[in-house]
Amino acid sequence: MMGWQWLKSLIYVIQVYLAMLVLGLVFLPWAALSPQGARVACRSYAAYAMWSARWMLGLHHEIRGDIPTDEVLIAAKHQSFLDILIIFYYAPVAKFIMKRELLWTPIIGLYAWRLGCVPVDRGKRGAAIAKMIADVEKGRAQPGQLIIYSQGTRVAPGAYAPYKVGTAVLYQQLGQPCVPAATNAGLFWPRKGILRKPGVAVVEFLPRIMPGMSRDAFMAHLEHEVETRSNQLLHEAGFTPKE
Repeated sequence: MMGWQWLKSLIYVIQVYLAMLVLGLVFLPWAALSPQGARVACRSYAAYAMWSARWMLGLHHEIRGDIPTDEVLIAAKHQSFLDILIIFYYAPVAKFIMKRELLWTPIIGLYAWRLGCVPVDRGKRGAAIAKMIADVEKGRAQPGQLIIYSQGTRVAPGAYAPYKVGTAVLYQQLGQPCVPAATNAGLFWPRKGILRKPGVAVVEFLPRIMPGMSRDAFMAHLEHEVETRSNQLLHEAGFTPKE
């Protein structure tokens, strides 16, 4: 049975990346001229990827909580590419804090730029944070939901990685509410490998953290909320994280 699911997963992975290439090329002229074209293209791809996962793999998704539609900072748990797709599809004007090297990826880099994503250099922490703040300020002319992955990378279900201070710096600098987001998507769509499992991947938007908290208090509260709820979602799906 697992062999059959792996084969279906392989077929899914091949066709979903082919779809990325095809849609990327089809929408490229519009995207090059307009951020709206880039957004329509990426939302279309996210919708297709989630739809095809549903009928090919039995992998469904669910969104919970109040979907933010105003200018907020979304601090999200990151377990797989699937949680990116879900958040981008439902947040109406989503833009990501992303690795700078992705800007040089053919086609993807153009779309990221047109969406208003903010590239970050992972080295030299102090300089990287300063540059990130400057780039975010430049991008404020395009209002929307700025998404940051506070642990800086995909983290396997049940594993722990420290939360990085860049989220708190942005929270204080922007003076906007922060919406934490929890997920269990990595149980079904892992950060590595081919196998995708059937089930219901959940992304849940949690209660807002309003501006005004100190940096340390904000970081402690954010980590507690996201980790607690993500672990609850894992448990709900039948996975118990190790203590």
